[in-house]
Amino acid sequence: MIELFQLANHKVERSEVSNWLKKEDDSSYREMTDNKLAIFLNGLIIHKRGKRDGEPPISENQLSNNIILKKLKIAFDLKTDDILEMLKSIDKPIGEHELSSFFRNPNHLKFRLCNDQYLRNFLNAMLAKYRTNEAG
Repeated sequence: MIELFQLANHKVERSEVSNWLKKEDDSSYREMTDNKLAIFLNGLIIHKRGKRDGEPPISENQLSNNIILKKLKIAFDLKTDDILEMLKSIDKPIGEHELSSFFRNPNHLKFRLCNDQYLRNFLNAMLAKYRTNEAG
C-alpha cells in the first residue's frame, strides 16, 4: 500500500496504514479519509496502467461509490462486458444499461448513484476473479 501511495506522489507512514487496516473496535483504528482513498486508487491506476503524460490524476476530497467504481475499472482496464461477466459469475447480474448509468456524468439524465450493495457486489466479483486467477 505504501508503494501505491508513493506512485501517486504521496508519503504515508507504515503506522498510518496499519491503523487503517485494524478492526473498528481496536483503539488504534483510524478511518481512511476519502482523499487518502482517492490517492491510493490513483496509485493503483499508475501501478496497473503506468504513469501517463500530463497532469497527475485528481485526488478527490470526497468520493462516491461511482468514482470508486470508475477508478477500479480504469486501474484493471475493465470493459463493460468484463464487469457484467464478473457480476454474473457471482450470481449478481445487472443489465448493461444499468451499469453504464453508474459511469455517466452526474448531470446526465440517465445517471444513477451506485449504492453500497452494487459496489460490494463488484468488489466481491473482483475478489473472486483475481483470487482465482492468482491461484490458477
